[in-house]
Amino acid sequence: MASWVSLLLFLFCQSISQAQEESSNNPVLEFTSETPINNVVQDPQTGRIYLGAVNTIFQLGPSLRQEARAETGPKEDSRTCTPPASACQDTKLMPNLNKLLLVHPSNGSLIVCGSRYRGICSLLNLSNVEQQLYYSDSKGEKTYVASIEDNVNVVGVMSTYKKDSQNFNVFVVGKGYGSLDSTKLISTRILQDLREWVVFESIIEASTVQTTPFVPKYLHDFRHAFKEDGFVYFLFSRTLDGTDNKNLTFVSRLCEDDHHYYSHTELQLNCGMNNRFNKVQAAYVASPGKELARLMTESGIYGKVVPWSKVLFMVARPDDDDDNNSALCVYPLNSINERLVDIISACYSDSGKISGFPAVDIPYSSKTCVILLVCYLFPLQKDLLENYKCGADFLPSPLASKPRFALKVNPALTKSGLLTSVAVAVENDHTIAFLGNNQGEVFKVHLTTDPYVYSKVPGDTRGEKVNKNLFFDLGHSHLYITTEKKITKVPVQTCLQKKDCQSCVELRDPYCGWCVLEGRCTRRSECRRAEEKNGWLWSPKQQCVKIVSFYPPNLSCKKTDKVQHCFTSHSFPQTLFFCSLFVSLAVNMDFCTGRSLMSLHVLDFVCVRACVCAFVLQPNYVCESIFFSLLFTCSYSCVSRCMSCVASQWGCQWNTRDHTCSDTDDSVVGPNIIKQRQVSHLKGRVMDSDHRGVCLINAAVRHKNQILNVNVLPVYTIQRQENVMFASPLTASYPVTLYNCSMGREDCSLCKNADPKYRCVWCSRQKACVYEKLCNQQGSEDPHSTECPNPEITDIIPRFGPLRGGIAITIRGSNLGIHKEDIKRITVVGETCIHQEEKYSDPIPDAVKPARGPKAGGTLITISGRFLDTGSKDDVQVTIGGVDFTTRITVTLPLQGRGFSRAMTAKEAQAFVGDVQCLVNTLQDDKLFLDPPSTPPRALKVKMCLLHLVFMTAVLLCLWHVFRRKSQQAEREYEKVKHQLENLEESVRDRCKKEFTDLMIEMEDHTNDLSEGRIPFLDYKTYTDRVFFLPSKDGANDVMITGRLDIPEARRATVTQALNQFSNLLNSKTFLINFIRTLERSHDFNARAKVYFASLLTVALHGKLEYYTDIMRTLLLELMEEYVHSKNPKLMLRRSETVVERMLCNWMSICLYQFLKDSAGEPLYKLFRAIKHQIEKGPVDARVKKAKYTLNDTGLLGDDVEYSVLTLQVLVQGEGPDVTPVKVLNCDTISQVKEKIIEQVYRNQPYSQRPKVDSVTLEWRPGSTGQILSDLDLTSQKEGRWKRINTLAHYNVRDNATLVLSRVLHPQHNYDQNQENHEERNALLEDDKVFHLVRPADELDEIKSKRGSIKDKSMTKAITEIYLTRLLSVKGTLQQFVDDFFRSVLCSGAVVPPAVKYFFDFLDEQALKHNNVDEETIHIWKTNSLPLRFWVNILKNPHFTFDVHVSEVVDASLSVIAQTFMDACTKSEHKLSRQLPPLVSSVCVFVCSYYKGIRQMVPVSDQDMNTHLAEVSRVRNTSIIASLDEDPAAQSKQLTLRLQQIAAALENKVTDL
Repeated sequence: MASWVSLLLFLFCQSISQAQEESSNNPVLEFTSETPINNVVQDPQTGRIYLGAVNTIFQLGPSLRQEARAETGPKEDSRTCTPPASACQDTKLMPNLNKLLLVHPSNGSLIVCGSRYRGICSLLNLSNVEQQLYYSDSKGEKTYVASIEDNVNVVGVMSTYKKDSQNFNVFVVGKGYGSLDSTKLISTRILQDLREWVVFESIIEASTVQTTPFVPKYLHDFRHAFKEDGFVYFLFSRTLDGTDNKNLTFVSRLCEDDHHYYSHTELQLNCGMNNRFNKVQAAYVASPGKELARLMTESGIYGKVVPWSKVLFMVARPDDDDDNNSALCVYPLNSINERLVDIISACYSDSGKISGFPAVDIPYSSKTCVILLVCYLFPLQKDLLENYKCGADFLPSPLASKPRFALKVNPALTKSGLLTSVAVAVENDHTIAFLGNNQGEVFKVHLTTDPYVYSKVPGDTRGEKVNKNLFFDLGHSHLYITTEKKITKVPVQTCLQKKDCQSCVELRDPYCGWCVLEGRCTRRSECRRAEEKNGWLWSPKQQCVKIVSFYPPNLSCKKTDKVQHCFTSHSFPQTLFFCSLFVSLAVNMDFCTGRSLMSLHVLDFVCVRACVCAFVLQPNYVCESIFFSLLFTCSYSCVSRCMSCVASQWGCQWNTRDHTCSDTDDSVVGPNIIKQRQVSHLKGRVMDSDHRGVCLINAAVRHKNQILNVNVLPVYTIQRQENVMFASPLTASYPVTLYNCSMGREDCSLCKNADPKYRCVWCSRQKACVYEKLCNQQGSEDPHSTECPNPEITDIIPRFGPLRGGIAITIRGSNLGIHKEDIKRITVVGETCIHQEEKYSDPIPDAVKPARGPKAGGTLITISGRFLDTGSKDDVQVTIGGVDFTTRITVTLPLQGRGFSRAMTAKEAQAFVGDVQCLVNTLQDDKLFLDPPSTPPRALKVKMCLLHLVFMTAVLLCLWHVFRRKSQQAEREYEKVKHQLENLEESVRDRCKKEFTDLMIEMEDHTNDLSEGRIPFLDYKTYTDRVFFLPSKDGANDVMITGRLDIPEARRATVTQALNQFSNLLNSKTFLINFIRTLERSHDFNARAKVYFASLLTVALHGKLEYYTDIMRTLLLELMEEYVHSKNPKLMLRRSETVVERMLCNWMSICLYQFLKDSAGEPLYKLFRAIKHQIEKGPVDARVKKAKYTLNDTGLLGDDVEYSVLTLQVLVQGEGPDVTPVKVLNCDTISQVKEKIIEQVYRNQPYSQRPKVDSVTLEWRPGSTGQILSDLDLTSQKEGRWKRINTLAHYNVRDNATLVLSRVLHPQHNYDQNQENHEERNALLEDDKVFHLVRPADELDEIKSKRGSIKDKSMTKAITEIYLTRLLSVKGTLQQFVDDFFRSVLCSGAVVPPAVKYFFDFLDEQALKHNNVDEETIHIWKTNSLPLRFWVNILKNPHFTFDVHVSEVVDASLSVIAQTFMDACTKSEHKLSRQLPPLVSSVCVFVCSYYKGIRQMVPVSDQDMNTHLAEVSRVRNTSIIASLDEDPAAQSKQLTLRLQQIAAALENKVTDL
């Protein structure tokens, strides 16, 4: 009965093992796409996989079997095309990248957005993607969702939108910025037609996050989007501003029911020390699990984290390409929300501060946070955030955290290489992260106290980047891994591959544990008794159940005994055990510790399997048989050979009487009993071989000097020497070396040279090298003493040679000896030769001429090199590309002489060697190269035909005689002129070298200096004052600017009432247009009055820019009709001759102000600073306003002024002991020195806040006393009637001198500061003829005419035109800054202000209505309206935009650039000039491309333009509010609050203010 039970248990165990193997070998499922994969999503209801690839959408089943596919490309499109494509030109087939893929399960559709047709989306059927549910390309820009740029990421998430108590589905999209994309970085898209909305339209128009402040300088890179607890989150990286390209990671949050994006708030996420891992790559949101939540709570960093809360798992990398590491960082969503609440609360009620530090940033606006005065109105500030948790319209712009208040965490895991994806799962309260990298690997990480990588996910994905699409199936039992063109489905665990407990727990995999009562490695959910104590064992704290011992360890097969077993300490409830042994038929060394003799067909033991089985009493009393563990022991049977018996490890004894082997029995003794003993293994070498390589091996083993056994082992055939191992019947091992004497020993001398240990001999009878015992010699001749045959020569190389000898030869043959001393003598025709041991040489080619030739061949080539004379001609073989070539050895004969080329040509020359003519190859004046004749000559003779020699000589003599006299005279004149030109050339060369050296040194200084300081932009009011109103003698006190009218008090009330009524009349379009027409018909309404009127009208209607734009359009249409029909259309808008032209200029100035600050302002300021720096590095004449370095040739300082650079140590009186180093020139006037000192000392202050030159004095203290420095004093030098302005060189101020700058109380009495003030002042006023560096030309000419002729001295002074080289030097220095400015203004691929696009479209539209308006006229209109009307004005007047001072010399260079800009904007042929000559054509290309790019942009509708104008008006009102906030008096009167109330009332808004 017991044997039947054992058999059943064995069969049961085998079936379980087989089932485990089958389940553990499930194939990895995969699907391969023909094109790169962009996005993958999963249907949460059916588990289907939708794969968005380039040009294709795939529908796959859960097992990755293809169910359907939809082709999305390639499509006929162009980057600048506005759908539909049929209306576009220059289209071509372009690939369609999938940008966004979302499952819309409520209506069974798939949202698909591609890169073609401006990112238009479509809806596909979830059940069959080949069925398209919706697509339209005719709805305009409002339906453009994605980006057409390949490198711009797009993310999205499904959401709901509530309006009028109705909920409907939408999806919220975040995308980076593309040059031709819509500027809506965040948008909410509707999925049905509703009222005025169409499918995919952006239903939320919020200028705060959808207009130009978001454009490219922030470099948004969206990576993830998700929804949680009524909020929508976006994870992305961006820069802080346009000045720093370092990326930082941000998470932004929106309320799901926020209809205006007021709640959009960004929080910086720092990962690692000093935010080392600052650029997010991928993210995953999941619950942390019980263990990870406990660890995060105990760390104290994250606050309290509960297992069911959500956590953001993010992989990030450094922005530095040199740092090849990545990290996993963990952020609880509760911590993110709490920090966001802190930021919003600070902006609402704490002046934007937390703990006294600024915490709130407004990244997309130049304004500071507008703090509402709610604390003065409501005593309960804590209720404010609750009431406005999703923001309100009083928020000026999206909020963000300052870097100081970023959410900072340390990496949970750091790995080398680039991590690209992450997915997180929880198993048995433990958290596992799956991390993909750019090498195709997916790591499994256990997130515990010390996270560790314990395994890699199986599958063949190595070498390809794992992209962001890493997710689980619906059951979380498999993981989908997506690489470039393949998606793979792999199990999250491979537990069943481990067959024993120890290997199972050593995985340290939270998925895998040892199911004790089932004896297999499984997930906890798959183990039926896992909940019982010690029923499921998991690493690393628990140990396996093991059988630690069996006793006895082995047992004779003829005996019966009890076996005792011992387990590790584990308790098992209701369990009984019994032991069963199974015979294993597959006996091998892995199962048994002893030596198996299966190869000799002898077996003295057998391995059995010991299984301890448990009968576990189930509640229903069903008995189960389970394997606990396996332990292999051996039962043995004594064999029949004596030596095997006594050498056995089982304790056998041998009976010599009956020749039997039996178990050891101490009771049986006698001389015929041999007990167990140890026998040594013998190692030997037996060598018997014949010429065929057949080896017979005889083996014999002795024990106690007696032969125990002699055997003939199998025969082995060998070809070469081999080492083999034989097992003898005595169980001993013998290493045997098998070899063949004849291999490699073909003759007697080689045989005798063999190693003596092999006993090889030369057998003369067999004429072969054989083993000594195999040689059958005649008689008793010893084969070792056999003499070798005589040497035999088979070949001599070469076989021919010169009679004089001296060449090396090679002799081949047999029995030629082995060593050098074996060769006694070598003779050739009786002459003794020198034996050179092992002398070889190979030909080495070095060059081939020609290097190229026709494929058809036939080209004669020459190969030159070393050792080419090796061998004979027959040994030479040349191959090129595997083709054999015929060889011809040629020799070239050179002849030397003089006058060859003068007397004849190569065709006329004839040469002979002896009586045979040679071919003349090359003829030179002193050399003649001849090809040798084909037949040998009999004599050597060279003769040439000199037919023309006499004639040519006569002609030359005649010409020489004729021109001799004239040439001598010309030679003298030539030498004189040559000497002058050489001097001039040398001067120009030296000057160019110096200028170029200066250029290279200064270039780096420009960039560093310009990048350090901030840009002093003027506030909007000052900007408009300077742009709108022409400068007058009253300056800032002009009544046009102040608005203060001198009205008698008696009439003030009447005038005020009349002005109010007039203001109301201005709101009437009919009145205003007729009013303007009437004024323009008036003869006394001059150009200046028109400018003032248009500017005043602009100010009056500034709050109603939509109305202002309507008036301007109406007047422009009238002006256009007038020019088209009665005037030259090309002259329209050229000058400000009408009110509307000035209105257009003001309109452009208003609409482009923000663009000027955000984009064009920085390069313009850098250009201004670069020009100023370049001019001031050289001498500038303070009187004639000319400079050494300038762009204007009329302002070029022609004289070569000597100067040196000084560094002054300046101490500012009353501002501390610190000194400021200032670089000046020793030729600078004192006023110029003051300007440079003020510029350097107060460089962080705008110009208007700096002290003026006449308000400071400069004192030099060379010793104990000081000296006041001034431009003119009694020490000033006089030259005739002219007086030179004092310079630092005049005062002999040296390098590193200390000067004191101090302020004067009364700058108008500056000259009274000296002791002899009255006398000095009177002396200075005697004559106003002063000069600085260059005196006027008339005075200089008068002095020179008295001294003599200038002609005699003209050669010693450089020509004035030489100094024009400085123009090129300055141009080269400033070229980059000029290009940067024009590129920022004329780059349509970047940001184009909506006003520009709107107005240019208006001009194009009107041009189409008139037949006589061609493309050139349209080009001129656009040039007159934008570059000439706005940009040239801004370029020539930097003080309109910045708080700076523009000197005359700087203005001269700016005028050159502005004129170049104007010239480049015309289509006429440009004339070359000395001022920036190559720049005109390059800028012209910029202008044409700019106009073309704007025409191809998406049109700006009237509605969009009105929205933009309203926003501009609102922003300018915000500027006024900000100004009131900064004014203490306004704060005390709460003027900000009152103005907001008035604005709300005027705009009919409901407000809580």
